[in-house]
Amino acid sequence: MFKYIENADPLKAKQLNKGIEQLMDEGVAQLFVNQFNGRKIIGTVGQLQFEVIQYRLLHEYGAQCKWEPVSLYKACWIESDNKVMLDNFKKRKAQYMAIDKEGRDVYLADSGYVLTMAQQDFPDIKFHFTSEF
Repeated sequence: MFKYIENADPLKAKQLNKGIEQLMDEGVAQLFVNQFNGRKIIGTVGQLQFEVIQYRLLHEYGAQCKWEPVSLYKACWIESDNKVMLDNFKKRKAQYMAIDKEGRDVYLADSGYVLTMAQQDFPDIKFHFTSEF
């Protein structure tokens, strides 16, 4: 599951950012920053994790957040030895490109069909479905 995370209290931006960073370091969820609009997206395996993140941000960091749904199918870490193909892919899929907390490129596919087509259209790109590759 994926959701945009929004700061519910602009005066607590530092606390929110610190809390998100530390929670992501614990492995609670994955953080992606959309390269198209700069918005932060949290990826989890279930709804309960969003509630845990929200609770912990409030009670441990004094930061309030709100969630906005985003319709995404899967996060794929991408790499290629073909730099031209990789750059072309990133340009063509710009609104679905993000960076993870390690600064690696991540393609946020919005459907299984779109992901399959991307894999067929860009055979020189390796799509990894976990961050450990």
